[in-house]
Amino acid sequence: MVKRAAMLSVSLFFSSSSSSHLLFLSKTLTKRTCFSSLSTMSINLNAHAFAGNPIRSKTPKAHDPLSPSSAFQSLKTHLLQNPETTSLPPPPKSPLFKVLPFRKGRPLASSSITGNNDDDVPIWHLGWISLPDCKSFLGKCGVDLTEDSLVYLGSKVEDDVVYWAVDVSGESRLVPELGDKQFCFVELRTLMVATDWSDSIAMGELAIAGHARALLEWHNLSRFCGHCGEKTIPKEAGRRKQCSNESCKKRIYPRVDPVVIMLVIDRENDRALLGRQSRFVPRMWSCLAGFIEPGESLEEAVRRETYEEAGIEVGEVVYHSSQPWPVGPSSIPCQLMVGFFAYAKSLEINVDKEELEDAQWHSREVVRKALAVAEYKKAQKTTAAKVDQMCKGVEKGRSLSADFNVESGELTPMFFPGPFAIAHHLISTWANQGVPTDGVEASSKQPSSSISNL
Repeated sequence: MVKRAAMLSVSLFFSSSSSSHLLFLSKTLTKRTCFSSLSTMSINLNAHAFAGNPIRSKTPKAHDPLSPSSAFQSLKTHLLQNPETTSLPPPPKSPLFKVLPFRKGRPLASSSITGNNDDDVPIWHLGWISLPDCKSFLGKCGVDLTEDSLVYLGSKVEDDVVYWAVDVSGESRLVPELGDKQFCFVELRTLMVATDWSDSIAMGELAIAGHARALLEWHNLSRFCGHCGEKTIPKEAGRRKQCSNESCKKRIYPRVDPVVIMLVIDRENDRALLGRQSRFVPRMWSCLAGFIEPGESLEEAVRRETYEEAGIEVGEVVYHSSQPWPVGPSSIPCQLMVGFFAYAKSLEINVDKEELEDAQWHSREVVRKALAVAEYKKAQKTTAAKVDQMCKGVEKGRSLSADFNVESGELTPMFFPGPFAIAHHLISTWANQGVPTDGVEASSKQPSSSISNL
């Protein structure tokens, strides 16, 4: 079984005696009001990190020059041009092509500081390069760029641009070549933490990078047909693959692995169950989560995972929101985190030590305080500075947990995943229920999903 992290919660207990009808009705109404409040807050959330991709909101029709099929035909024409003619303008009605290279799951990135003050925070950018430059860089490494090595990501109609991704993991000589231009291949998870979640443009670039990594990792995993074992070939500009065996021709589509993630709440709606995995950094707690198994609903998966990992029985399950999660292991290219509030029917915890290191009930007051003192913004700025150093050729490592402290300099007793994770929003939505969030950094309202320019 794949290791999962799950959270406990407790549903309302009601007396079955006839003398307790009023108490039963009162608690039922309170519970429904709670559900309504949590659901309303989740509806008001904008895009999570890795959602809100600005270049793939709508797929153009096949006859559109920016559609995958039309762009792919134009791409082949461009790649057939001789190197001496690549500086010439593209053919009429041909869109501009931009390529994002990846190496071992890491997108190419750059960094810049817009202001002149010492305390200005660097901002990372995706390392888009033109198609002729990409062809030239690979040519210097003795590699011919072919249309089948490029994967269609999307387009921007207003700029007449089509975006592609390419995996250059086998070309180590590209690293110094691009490094001379202050580009660097950076872990997607590092870019995630370095992203200012209030910056819609930065969040859009993160979503593009996540989508591209998921597609490229899926391509690496699906090189052979699972039915007959023959090689697969890209189709539809890399958006699907097909078996090369004429007697098979099995179609293969990108893989998405659904995961339920839940905040379990007790019957008084005053405590939440948080868990720790052994791989977590010290003092970090989070929601429980687990993969959905064949033949079960999302609600059934929430109940099963909670019981398996913490021994808690769950009753009612309420949907909150969902988030793409392309920063897992390469064997699981893109998980879809589906978030819920789960209400426990029991309270006694029985932790499965093979799944969790620990699980405990935490009061709303304790959780709210931990959210208020954890300096998520400081961690974001620190990581942004690290990315800037990497792009400039000076890499410095730093433990992210060292940045979660209080003003006295002491380490905070507990903290949760930052605003880039759905777990943070499940926890903060519950903890701040009924409390004004203006000016409270820990509530971390989701940034707008509307993206302007790349």
